[in-house]
Amino acid sequence: MKISMKLFLFLLTDSLLLACPTTIFAASDYVLPYPGVMPGSKVYLLQEFKNTALQYWYFGTLGQFTYNLKQSDKYLVEAKTLFEYKQYLLANIALQKSDEYFQKLSINLDNAAKEGKNISEKEIILGNAAAKHVEVLQELEEDLPESFQWQPEKKEATILNLRQEIDESIRFREKLLMERSRQLSIVTLLYC
Repeated sequence: MKISMKLFLFLLTDSLLLACPTTIFAASDYVLPYPGVMPGSKVYLLQEFKNTALQYWYFGTLGQFTYNLKQSDKYLVEAKTLFEYKQYLLANIALQKSDEYFQKLSINLDNAAKEGKNISEKEIILGNAAAKHVEVLQELEEDLPESFQWQPEKKEATILNLRQEIDESIRFREKLLMERSRQLSIVTLLYC
C-alpha cells in the first residue's frame, strides 16, 4: 500500500512538473534541455513510457511539433552525454531517436500550414534548433573515433560507424534548414 502510494505521488509530481517547459528558448540563442534520466537508471523505462504516453497529450499539428522538438532535443542531449562517457552503443541509439523525432518536425509544420495556421514563429524555432543541433553534433564529431567495435558477451561484434552516423545527422539537419529557410523566404515574399 505504501509503495503504490509513493509511486502515485511520484507520478503525480512528475506529471505536474511536465507543465513546466523543459526546453528554454532565449531571445538570441537556442538552449537545449538539461540531460534527464539516462539509460541504466532504474526509472529510465518508466520515463520512456511516460514520454510515449505524452505524445497523446499534445493535440494538433503544432502540439505535435512541440512534442517532437522536445523529444529530439532530449535525445540529442542524451546522445551527447553518452558519447562523452564513451557509451557509444547507447549514444548511437539515442542519436537515431533524435533523428527520428527531428524528421517529423517538417511534416508537422507542412500539415499546420495546410490547415491555415501561422507557422512563422515555429519556422524560426525550427531553424534555431537545427542550427544548435548541427553545432552540438560538429563538436561531438571532433572527439569521436571514426568507428567503434562493440563486443557484447557471447555474441558477435558490431561495428559502429560513429562519424558516418553523425555526418548523416548533420547533413539531414542542414538540408532541412536550407529547405525550410527557402520556404520561409518564399512565404515572406508572398505576404509582404
